[in-house]
Amino acid sequence: YTKYGYLPTDIIKSESVSSSLESMYDDYCAADMARLMGKKEDQQYFERRSQFYKNLFDKSTGFMRPRLSNGTWKTPFNPSDLAHAESIGGDYTEGNAWQYTWQVQHDIPGLIKLFGGNKPFLKKLDQFFSLQLKSKLADVTGLIGQYAHGNEPSHHVAYLYTLAGRPWRTQELIRQIFNTQYRPTVDGLCGNDDCGQMSAWYMLSAMGFYPVNPVSGQYVFGAPQMKKITIHLLNGKTFTIIADGLSETNKYVESITLNGKKLKTNHIDHTAIMNGGTLVFKMTDKPY
Repeated sequence: YTKYGYLPTDIIKSESVSSSLESMYDDYCAADMARLMGKKEDQQYFERRSQFYKNLFDKSTGFMRPRLSNGTWKTPFNPSDLAHAESIGGDYTEGNAWQYTWQVQHDIPGLIKLFGGNKPFLKKLDQFFSLQLKSKLADVTGLIGQYAHGNEPSHHVAYLYTLAGRPWRTQELIRQIFNTQYRPTVDGLCGNDDCGQMSAWYMLSAMGFYPVNPVSGQYVFGAPQMKKITIHLLNGKTFTIIADGLSETNKYVESITLNGKKLKTNHIDHTAIMNGGTLVFKMTDKPY
């Protein structure tokens, strides 16, 4: 990993791309810890490794792609081919290149830059949510296009529209996921609730935000799905989320205010939530 800047598929044999990308996020986490501890040399070391994701991005195809130890791309390559280490092998963990290309939560601006800017990035997202795939793997479920809500690596992807300047599309998708992937029936969950992640996505998204990059302490805005939610914080304070005008048609967000002050950011900080207060989403039936 350190020598090549990725896990070569001819050496690792299985899950080379997904394991590389997850290790790069771990490196980012270690760099942030080093920063907080004042260990600059360690911070720089892990920050450099966290940028290794760029070594797996193939600009000619627009995918995170398996790479050999000699630096060439593995061929043939079909981004829709699903992989599963325990059964059919492959370079991705219970998924494919479509699903793992977005696995750079710690540097979405850097990923957008690799695509060539917001416009091609958004075009790729549109393809991701529309290109149909019939999954033959039990672990790849809850499909909307190539998006697999039943498998956790996809869970942050709907919020990338907000980070790329198209928040209304995130808001549409959140409603669609709520309506199609969670049902009050025996088989109501579209996938395994690994470590409670399916439930965590539901609760956080119901409040109107989601931690695309949990370590950052920032929750990216989506659209609330309940009219009022109150969080009773461990410090004794309360944080209330109100969806003003929420209805079946009013699924879009016109404006967001925190304690009466209009927010201009696309996220809310964890510290703001812990301070307590009231977050109000003004809902509308038109995309903003």
